[in-house]
Amino acid sequence: MSELSAQNRRQRRLLVGVALMFFAPLGLSFYLYYARDWHPGGRVNAGELIVPARPLPALVLPLLGTGATSPQFLKGKWTFLYAQRGRCDEECRRHLYDTRQVRLALDREMGRVQRVFIGDDDCCDLQELKAAHPDLITVRLSPADEPLLALLPDPSDAVNAHRVYLIDPLGNLMMFYAPEAKPKGMLDDMKRLLRLSSIG
Repeated sequence: MSELSAQNRRQRRLLVGVALMFFAPLGLSFYLYYARDWHPGGRVNAGELIVPARPLPALVLPLLGTGATSPQFLKGKWTFLYAQRGRCDEECRRHLYDTRQVRLALDREMGRVQRVFIGDDDCCDLQELKAAHPDLITVRLSPADEPLLALLPDPSDAVNAHRVYLIDPLGNLMMFYAPEAKPKGMLDDMKRLLRLSSIG
């Protein structure tokens, strides 16, 4: 009887030891992550996540020149959005160039990504803009855009913030890139998102 009891105690200690081996590292990681705000390796994405993501309204928006968008033009693809009031200055041209190069660098996947520029009628020479950026959807800045612009971070200055915004294929505003963001980080983000996403 005592031999059986000793065996049970040994088995219990073994089980407790195995449980501790499993749960102790887990408990320590939870403690460090939540209580000490420790994030190993830092942030993975180069852009700033917008939490929660913001669903954008279906809008028919006037295009620069003639015509208008379809109400669902921000759905079905990943979208880089850039907005600029007044002349498209050097920084504006840099962001348009960077998003174009990121899209081209996606190679076979670039059809899953579109680019939208919202600007004034006098932002630029439209023919030159179209020649440099044939894939660019050019929306005219107007009161019709307000429901969309109001959902951007810091809406009072969103148009001149020199940020590139990222919209997912369901039409949710989910990330933005600061003015100093590097195209390499944007490209890495897009490759990761396209690899993980089964939509768009």
